Amino acid sequence: MGRTASFREAYGKTLLDLGKENPDIVVLDADLSHSTMTYYFADQFPERFFNCGIAEQNMVSIAAGLAISGKIPFASTFAVFAPGRCFDQIRVSVAQPHLNVKIVTTHSGLTVGEDGASHQAIEDLSLMSSLPGFTIIVPADAIETAQAVRTAATNKGPFYIRLCRPEGTLVYDEKYRFNLGKANVLKAGSDATIIAIGLLVAPAIEAAENLERQGVDCRVLNMSTLKPIDETAINQAAMETGAIVTAEEHLEHGGLGSAVANVVAKNYPVPVEMVALKNTYARSGKPAELLEKYGLTTKGIEQAVRRVLERKIC
Repeated sequence: MGRTASFREAYGKTLLDLGKENPDIVVLDADLSHSTMTYYFADQFPERFFNCGIAEQNMVSIAAGLAISGKIPFASTFAVFAPGRCFDQIRVSVAQPHLNVKIVTTHSGLTVGEDGASHQAIEDLSLMSSLPGFTIIVPADAIETAQAVRTAATNKGPFYIRLCRPEGTLVYDEKYRFNLGKANVLKAGSDATIIAIGLLVAPAIEAAENLERQGVDCRVLNMSTLKPIDETAINQAAMETGAIVTAEEHLEHGGLGSAVANVVAKNYPVPVEMVALKNTYARSGKPAELLEKYGLTTKGIEQAVRRVLERKIC
């Protein structure tokens, strides 16, 4: 690790490649194409790009119509606007008829930074997880983003892919292969398991490495497919390590932590600690400052591991 790359740019360039390969790929945006990076596709295929303006509800409805006509629509905006501004359209026009619509959002979580609470999408995973039939992916880095977008394009049904604004540390190299619905084991371990998504995967690895030097052996899982979640990997982690920490750039309720706790409670109850934003909206500030303030850091994950180990039943 160490090198960084843009999730959004990986998305935009992958869309462009898909557009060259498949004439049924169409792209919709809500007047944010230079932020979501869909402009790469727009410049090359203007006849297959639809700028819907600041009208996210209409964008989703148009995407649904295109899907019914046999196209593969990718609809993009900021995560705070989809699902936030157009949840009803996503629910009724995409989820209920189970249409082949791909919603890819950027600028998720706290790391939109100075834009403040109005633009910090911290509830989106909870909203999207509530919709039956949606596949939800939160990639760990730019390399996984590109592969997840390709996977969405070739698998039928509604997808939600959540990307962030800043560049992120590269967790993977080009040899990595994304496996839909399966957690990726980034580090073996027997004392506890850290399960992370998105920007917090890299800090999870770093936390595990720091703890290993202190004699604590942590397994690390990248749970990039949030739904359907890999229950087998979670159950194995519970049985084999006896303690779990989740880490996400989202509210504690309704995201990764809730999904993991649900699996654990049903199958193999063990202590679970959640590194996530608690029951609050965040302040405005630089991304790194906000992550530090709300404990979404390497140190915060290490502290959560220490807490869960104190609760572990040996």
